[in-house]
Amino acid sequence: MATKKQALPEVNFSDWGDIRYLHLGTEWVQGSMKMDAPYEIELEYVQRMMAWLLFVEPSSVLNRHAMQLGLGAATLTKFSRKQLRMRTTAIELNPQVLAACRGWFKLPADDAKLSVVIADAAVEIRKAQWHGTVDALQVDLYDHEAAAPVLDSEDFYADCRAVLTDDGCMTVNLFGRSSSYERSLEKIAAVFGADAVWAFKPTREGNTVVLAQRAPTRPKRELLSARAQVIQTRWGLPASKWLRVFKPQQN
Repeated sequence: MATKKQALPEVNFSDWGDIRYLHLGTEWVQGSMKMDAPYEIELEYVQRMMAWLLFVEPSSVLNRHAMQLGLGAATLTKFSRKQLRMRTTAIELNPQVLAACRGWFKLPADDAKLSVVIADAAVEIRKAQWHGTVDALQVDLYDHEAAAPVLDSEDFYADCRAVLTDDGCMTVNLFGRSSSYERSLEKIAAVFGADAVWAFKPTREGNTVVLAQRAPTRPKRELLSARAQVIQTRWGLPASKWLRVFKPQQN
């Protein structure tokens, strides 16, 4: 374990106008925050990580559990806890990232509904205490080079599926070469089933968010549109736009 700790990159930040960016020792952006709206989601792909909201009744969100693998700039963690008011758990390997989020990115202290666990996500999610407890699992695990997901095996995705509730969803940020994306998509489909997988078109920056359901459903377009409108009105996310660039991978 000592060698793993020594290998962790330095954490720093930069400000550009009203936006603060998190970096892990390189120019690659690992997360961001609007300094005058620290609990909103600024980046488009991070907004799309909330697409699981389309698959649940909005009135049920308050009583659900969100888990993030990879804290980043704590954007998803803060949104889940402060805006959605959910029970929220984040798993982060690097304690410096947690210190940065608390010092520079307005992450609240742990409380009855918020817990940040310093651990290797691949190991932590295998613990029995998490199995079947997570309604929204958000996976955004990249190293300081941001070249490919750190955890991207069928075994890992099977562990992710195991933590989900019966109507739970996993959203994953896949960033990198198209061949890498296709391989990741195949692994997710192999574990969850092709009919459980939905995906967005890539953002301009090259991030593709994939959603996988624990149990596949095909909500009617009218229901998705109605929920999107509620999501947009209640939580300020551009969910109506999502429906134009988000579709099941197998029709």
